Amino acid sequence: MSRFDRRPTYDKILMGPGPSTVDPRVLRAMAEPAMGYFDEDFLSILSETRELLRYVFQTKNELTLAISGTGTAGMETALSNLIEPGDRVLICVHGFFGNRMVEIAQRYGAEVKVLSSPWGEPIYPDVLEKELKAFGKVKLVGIVHAETSTGVLQPLDEIARIVHESDAFLVVDAVTSLGGVEVPTDRLSLDVVYSGTQKCLSCPPGLAPITVGAKAADYIRNRAKKVGNFYLDLSIVEKYWDGGKVYHHTPSMNLIYALNEALRIVAEEGIENRWRRHELNAKALASGLEAMGLELLVKPQYRLPPLTTIKVPDGIDEAMVRKRLMSEYRLEIGAGLGELKGKIWRVGLMGSTSTARNVLTFLSAFGGILRSMGFKAHVEDGLEAAFKVLEGGCR
Repeated sequence: MSRFDRRPTYDKILMGPGPSTVDPRVLRAMAEPAMGYFDEDFLSILSETRELLRYVFQTKNELTLAISGTGTAGMETALSNLIEPGDRVLICVHGFFGNRMVEIAQRYGAEVKVLSSPWGEPIYPDVLEKELKAFGKVKLVGIVHAETSTGVLQPLDEIARIVHESDAFLVVDAVTSLGGVEVPTDRLSLDVVYSGTQKCLSCPPGLAPITVGAKAADYIRNRAKKVGNFYLDLSIVEKYWDGGKVYHHTPSMNLIYALNEALRIVAEEGIENRWRRHELNAKALASGLEAMGLELLVKPQYRLPPLTTIKVPDGIDEAMVRKRLMSEYRLEIGAGLGELKGKIWRVGLMGSTSTARNVLTFLSAFGGILRSMGFKAHVEDGLEAAFKVLEGGCR
């Protein structure tokens, strides 16, 4: 057997599109001993985790739990539990993850209509209303609340009204918004909302929180045909989370411990305070970048606080900037996806990563690298602009 050197410990600043920095309390919680999946102590942790998830989702939905899998598992859970072959669904696409919803819906046999907006813009309610009328009766409308590929925060109030008036289910992707901005589950009577743990909850990836409204839950529990995906069948999974009544699969106890602790941290901070923190730091970052002479992709009214997208200036090697940030500062940011590959940088301020220190550190390092590559970055102006926002928000 080969001799392996001791594995190094990595200390990096995670300011990409996810995962975010995991709180030390969460890491310690993960190190607790595993238990049996019917152990009363573990079932008690599941029950408490459900209550904490309801708080973060801002809902009283009975069917609220965490799927074993990443955010994509949450997406597939939402769609597979509601779609049957031949169902007509409309998917709103304004970025990479809307396209993923389309592919999953098609795999479950849906007749899919796609409503697209340019990447970097939201879905506009009047266009959705027109498309729904033209397409006819649909069973489901899917939309991404926080589009991680573009940094757009999709307004949902008018969208929800239009979809409910059409008597369709509204499925919302909140992977990059849950815990960072308001996810108005009960306020707007959203039918299904799913997320991931590795973004604004600052928990390791591997679980997908999901909440289902009463109407959608009733449909799922009383389907004439079984859900096409056994592992993600909510009608069975919820029976396990409901006091261990039915065995479905062996959950990852240690990831549940981590999620429970991460949600406790959210509750201690207060969900509204958490939203305000994300908003303040994002405004400071945006002000700093614009003062440095950079252009952001998204208009101010649609910007997603946990994720900022920056247009790459002409003549700058975007990959080299990311490489130097990592090699010189151990700081990660993300590249563009799909249509925006090579055109933008994605900078995350999610959960534990969303701090004033990270804003100022990033602006200094990023601006310095750009200036050394020939872009006239006004670094001092950027830092001053960001500091003014932060100082004003702290008063």
